[in-house]
Amino acid sequence: MRVVVLGAGFGGLELATTVAARCGTEVDLTLVDRSEGFVFGFSKLDVMFDRTSPDRVLHRYADLADRGYRFVPATVTAIDPERKRVETTGGTFDADILVVALGADLDPAATPGLTAGGHEFYTVAGAFAARDVLRNFAGGRVVVAVTSTPFKCPPAPSETALLMHEYLTARGLRDGSDISLVMPLGTPIPPSPEASAAVLAAFEERGIHWYPERLVRALDPATRKALLSDDSELPYDLFLGVPAHRVPEVVAAAGMTVDGWIPVDPLTLETRFPGVYAVGDVTSVGTPKAGVFAEGQAAVAAERIIATIRGDEPRTHYDGRGICYLEFGHDRVAKVDVTFRSGERPVGGLEGPSTDLAADKSDFGAERIARWFGREWTPVQ
Repeated sequence: MRVVVLGAGFGGLELATTVAARCGTEVDLTLVDRSEGFVFGFSKLDVMFDRTSPDRVLHRYADLADRGYRFVPATVTAIDPERKRVETTGGTFDADILVVALGADLDPAATPGLTAGGHEFYTVAGAFAARDVLRNFAGGRVVVAVTSTPFKCPPAPSETALLMHEYLTARGLRDGSDISLVMPLGTPIPPSPEASAAVLAAFEERGIHWYPERLVRALDPATRKALLSDDSELPYDLFLGVPAHRVPEVVAAAGMTVDGWIPVDPLTLETRFPGVYAVGDVTSVGTPKAGVFAEGQAAVAAERIIATIRGDEPRTHYDGRGICYLEFGHDRVAKVDVTFRSGERPVGGLEGPSTDLAADKSDFGAERIARWFGREWTPVQ
């Protein structure tokens, strides 16, 4: 059976690896991605705050060991979900089962003034470039802000503010600097009151200013002011923004979206097109747009695809659960366990923060690189 997977992020790598390993010669699986390689979200912050170098965190697809599937380095140019046909710069592929895991595209230009007056740190290129920006920053007013919803990895802006405090302190610049965080959420981690309380306590202890339930709608590069959604202004010397997120253009052109994202069955990850699944940030499944949720969705889709290949009735359902790590700085990490079920209020708990969980986070990354790429890797703690 022919399975084509579009996108080699958390979801695509997990699904391709699982299905190929379990089905062997029963499946002809193709994984397509245009990027040079895979980078964990937390690795972007490691590079940005000068904990490691870009070459250590980029897992190149060209170095993929033989995982039982074919990897095609190409850009997807057209998707026909009814015929399950995909056109790419590397050829045309027909599938019996198609999986769309193309993630969300980021659009800094959607926020007036952001490209001219600030910096985005959510793309790989943006985070890597921010390392040099921070190296040359002499201190002053720092604003970390979200510009649009939805956005990936909701804890990341809070982590950035906390790590900025650590970074400026280590460089002797904190006393002459001011750090503010602008977020559209009422609390830093809404599903977990315990985690939110810990983050807000850390903000207060470190003197980080918290602006909830607001977005930055524009920057004025001339006056160095951020214009907030409540019509207030926030002056800055360094602006680090989370840019607007969009469904990839090729997905929208395929007629797969409703209200900007691909709707799926929240239990099965199936789209309205028979034999077509979608997982991760490209969907409106109801969980946060984060790698661990994409991985969990991919695991369920993989089990259902395996059952289909073997002629069995698919029975596995998605439970909406995910675990993410939250950096507090100074080698202290917390672990947040949250569950999003359709029609129910999200719930979540907190473990830590502690230095022990830094090793747990490191193991999390190492295990996935071993499984997906077939090699050892030690993340920076």
